[in-house]
Amino acid sequence: MSGSSLAELCWLFCWPPWPSRIAAKLAFLPPEPTYAVAAGGEASGGGLLRLSERADWQYTQRELDSLEVFFARTRRGRRIGCMFVRCAPGSRYTLLFSHGNAVDLGQMSSFYVGLGSRIDCNVFSYDYSGYGASDGKPSEKNLYADIDAAWTALRTRYGVSPENIILYGQSIGTVPTVDLASRYECAAVILHSPLMSGLRVAFPDTRKTYCFDPFPSIDKITKVASPVLVIHGTEDEVIDFSHGLAMYEQCPRAVEPLWVEGAGHNDIELYAQYLERLKQFISHELPVS
Repeated sequence: MSGSSLAELCWLFCWPPWPSRIAAKLAFLPPEPTYAVAAGGEASGGGLLRLSERADWQYTQRELDSLEVFFARTRRGRRIGCMFVRCAPGSRYTLLFSHGNAVDLGQMSSFYVGLGSRIDCNVFSYDYSGYGASDGKPSEKNLYADIDAAWTALRTRYGVSPENIILYGQSIGTVPTVDLASRYECAAVILHSPLMSGLRVAFPDTRKTYCFDPFPSIDKITKVASPVLVIHGTEDEVIDFSHGLAMYEQCPRAVEPLWVEGAGHNDIELYAQYLERLKQFISHELPVS
């Protein structure tokens, strides 16, 4: 949709079904849950992870048994599923990973084990409201409350201090990541296929942020005080490469970005330079305390 007038945009986003519902339809595609948390739960502080076949687990029972799962309560009253992947017990850093819009923790669990092992980091992740074992419904407000609860759980339950936390957001996961990073300083931020805002994804010709624009990360990124690595595929068919470029240009402490030539939205991890750039960033470019 090109040349959209302000009146047309207001009609679309300011009349029923209301911006929040439109944002949910545009951004959230929760799959059928691929895991369950059994025996224990909140009473004992944790539970046992039960993966379905659709989770496509790629490791042994030993690695599966090492995954710690539990529930955290958000300020909006939701109960969200959380997972701690102890890939590198002696590592300084833990990734607080916010995943994409069409997966849950079960589907991401093998990826977390592989990623953490290769870049020497532990991984802490969570499911958004309405995803996996988390209750409620996905929404922009819940998204921000969800990552706040995850941040608090990582700090209090595992004693990880902010200077040892790397916030990693992928696709829609960059939205809560940027929001949190704009309010709290941490070791670093990694934005994987970020979006400027919801309206700019739906209507690429949008040049400013309107009051009804969901996920306005482009306006929050200027407040991020931590080092930021932006990663984006040049042939991204979902979130155009221009979004990553704009986010990079607005970062006060951006490091050298990774533009993956020819990569789309869901295959950046298959390129060798992806892991190479992460290793270089984490091992050699972060400040030494």
